[in-house]
Amino acid sequence: MSLRIHFSVNGTHKELLVESGETLLEMLRGRLGLTGVKRGCSVGECGACTVLVDGLNVDSCIYLAAWADGREIRTLEGLADGDDLNPVQQAFVDHGAVQCGFCTPGLVMTATAMAEKGIKLTRDEVRRELSGHLCRCTGYQNIMTAVEAVLED
Repeated sequence: MSLRIHFSVNGTHKELLVESGETLLEMLRGRLGLTGVKRGCSVGECGACTVLVDGLNVDSCIYLAAWADGREIRTLEGLADGDDLNPVQQAFVDHGAVQCGFCTPGLVMTATAMAEKGIKLTRDEVRRELSGHLCRCTGYQNIMTAVEAVLED
């Protein structure tokens, strides 16, 4: 069964016909070409596919595209202003929190959601917020340092 949905992605209004079982990940990456959204585990465990829906981080691999009707979606591609990185992206660069880069978009999106809440989080709270992300390249220290730097500003 197909459903016509209306939504905004990175500030641009879209209208698409989606299938009932189509995921937000499939729609964003496969149909809209937003390759910052990564397919990792496909079961909501690794965080590589994290995007913001109405400001909340969601695993797009288990979020149906139909649920995006009337929503505001943001992906990594919507954060920078041209060549100017947003503060979270810049902190990841400044603190060496990027290695292979596969998990980075999801981590950046979750950190963006935290930063936009505008509340001070403890180190344990930051760890808990990031716990839905798996990175196979690092011990997470540089990621934690980058996120904490953004939250302190």
